[in-house]
Amino acid sequence: MSDGARRRSRFHRFFAAAGVLIALPSLLAPGAEPVPDRIVVHLLNRLAFGPTLEEVRHVKTIGVERYIAEQLDPDLIPEPVELRWRLAQLDTLKLDPVQLRQLYGPLRTLRGFKPNPELEKAQRERVQIILRDASEARILRALLSPRQLHEVMVDFWFNHFNVFSGKGLDDVWIGNYEQQAIRPFVLGRFRDLLFATTKHPAMLVYLDNALSTAPGSPGARGRQKGLNENFAREVMELHTLGANGGYTQEDVVTLARVLTGWGVNQPNARFFPEHAAVFEGARHDYSPKVFLGHPLQSRGKAEGEEALDILAHTPATAHHIAFELAQYFVSDEPPQSLVERLAARFLESGGNIREVLSALFASNEFWDSKGAKYKTPYQFVISAVRAAGMPLGNVRPLLGAMDQLGMPLFGCLTPDGYKNTEDAWLSPDATTRRISFVTALVRGSSSPVDAAHLEATFGSTLSEATRAALEESPRRLRAALILGSPDFMRR
Repeated sequence: MSDGARRRSRFHRFFAAAGVLIALPSLLAPGAEPVPDRIVVHLLNRLAFGPTLEEVRHVKTIGVERYIAEQLDPDLIPEPVELRWRLAQLDTLKLDPVQLRQLYGPLRTLRGFKPNPELEKAQRERVQIILRDASEARILRALLSPRQLHEVMVDFWFNHFNVFSGKGLDDVWIGNYEQQAIRPFVLGRFRDLLFATTKHPAMLVYLDNALSTAPGSPGARGRQKGLNENFAREVMELHTLGANGGYTQEDVVTLARVLTGWGVNQPNARFFPEHAAVFEGARHDYSPKVFLGHPLQSRGKAEGEEALDILAHTPATAHHIAFELAQYFVSDEPPQSLVERLAARFLESGGNIREVLSALFASNEFWDSKGAKYKTPYQFVISAVRAAGMPLGNVRPLLGAMDQLGMPLFGCLTPDGYKNTEDAWLSPDATTRRISFVTALVRGSSSPVDAAHLEATFGSTLSEATRAALEESPRRLRAALILGSPDFMRR
């Protein structure tokens, strides 16, 4: 069976398993009828960071079904040589957490000696290299990769498992966190994603579990002398069960006890020096525990893994993840019936994210929600550059634009991550800033942004109001007008 046939076969199985039929059968297969602009643009606004003229033509050539199947199987989509070459220049992405701390971590000083201010300044500047590399890698992939759904899911899951780059050593580990704990798992099993993020040193530092120690344990000393509930609370409230997931404060305390000892290795560690994240048995609470009704045996690190397994497969987690996916891909207040169907698919598939998305993309609710979502600043900036078809040089101005629009990359302080709802981003000031950005983008481009190119990309989806404004505007202003229109700010 060819790769294309295998993708189509698997896609049909996904839709059959979802028990849902798309109401537009003639649009799914290639060769039947030309796919309407509204369908193509809607699809690319949701499964990708907005349409490009090339991708519009691609969808119209192969059909909606094959495009979705391709995106659900990103490893079979070759990446452009330019993208692979540019990513290869980002050296810090090749380092593991131990190497990153050794090369870029805080300077160590001898007891009794004051730190050298010049060396400390140089060290802070070196750390910025990591953040620049991580940011550039994210932007390059979002703009240039044809694996668009994969990049969309990186955006979704990073916010779900948010880590702030300004906390402790997380400025050193932020790029590795995305590379190793998020990217490999965005379309896989939720359990694997939960385990990878929970065990990464960036998360353990961000949510203070590196400081959490069983009171009275041999490891209770210095800063590590008491139980810290932050990590356990956010794992349950944000990462798995949800705020209304039916757990109690006692459950939070129990999970905090279960996770004692999960921490970060010392720079000069004699044991397991090749690991940045370790389990320290001397800080663990070995007393008997019951978590969410499940008795847990005192098995150290394995005890924590058992608790995460329980969380990954409970119905409350399925409902929470289903709601968040529906909110991201359909509407700010998704239909309860859709959420329930997605939650059921989550449980039936063992938390298989790809299959949940297949059910989502097969739903009538997905296809009936055109323009219901307001773009976040990240989505807006990326989609504007993609639609304009501009040659990509320095990505730093784009990062600066995200800062100006209130969404600095890796800069969300709170563990709930950036919101993707309209009320979080729509305001008169924000709209003005977006229009200023696209105006500067069009004027500052080394090659002119052609309004005709944009009109061909969006086709008949441009509203009558936008078309009327275009007819009344000078040609040099039309590209910015399209990118700054209400049509473009929604997806």
